Amino acid sequence: QVQLVESGGGLVQAGDSLRLSCAASGRTFSMYAMGWFRQAPGKEREFVAAINWSGSDKNYADSVKGRFTISRDNAKSTVYLQMNSLKPEDTAVYSCAAKWSFSVVTTPKDYVYWGQGTQVTVSS
Repeated sequence: QVQLVESGGGLVQAGDSLRLSCAASGRTFSMYAMGWFRQAPGKEREFVAAINWSGSDKNYADSVKGRFTISRDNAKSTVYLQMNSLKPEDTAVYSCAAKWSFSVVTTPKDYVYWGQGTQVTVSS
């Protein structure tokens, strides 16, 4: 079992930055691929970024490439999402997810564990 708790969301202006954190319970965090997803009101959940167990492989949605960076600290059992140059269209609830895997996982249905999410609101 893995429990995930996100933090770091908030209300910011366009062009600002935020760093989201996702803290995981359990002693085998380094065995899990991690991902960030987001869901805006009235829209389906969409992939944002994913990272493999070691941090050596990352994948990003085209909409966030060059602005967002995913990273992880296995010693702290935490994955991060650094979001720069935020846009109003980035407004959503951001959730992290975990799956026992050595590869990057980008599909929501493949993830087993999910956090509750943290709200990110970007005003224009």
